[in-house]
Amino acid sequence: MNELEKAEAVLEALKAAEQELPQAALPILNGIAGLIKGDGDDTLEVQEARTDAFMAICELGKALHRGQPADQLWAPAFSAAQRWRGLV
Repeated sequence: MNELEKAEAVLEALKAAEQELPQAALPILNGIAGLIKGDGDDTLEVQEARTDAFMAICELGKALHRGQPADQLWAPAFSAAQRWRGLV
């Protein structure tokens, strides 16, 4: 799977997770963590964007896991993933 396919898969998973209850969304988010790994051949800008997406998704996942409000965390996760996709 190339970098663009990974970024698109992450966005699709985010869309799917957003439609679910927290208990069902969390496994979806956990499942995309492996897609965000890079191979080291990317530009620094792409690596940064991928890291930002990972961190935003982690924050979202932590909130869901802890039963905290996560409504405000979806937009930054989508935005970071879209930025990453836009750079590849």
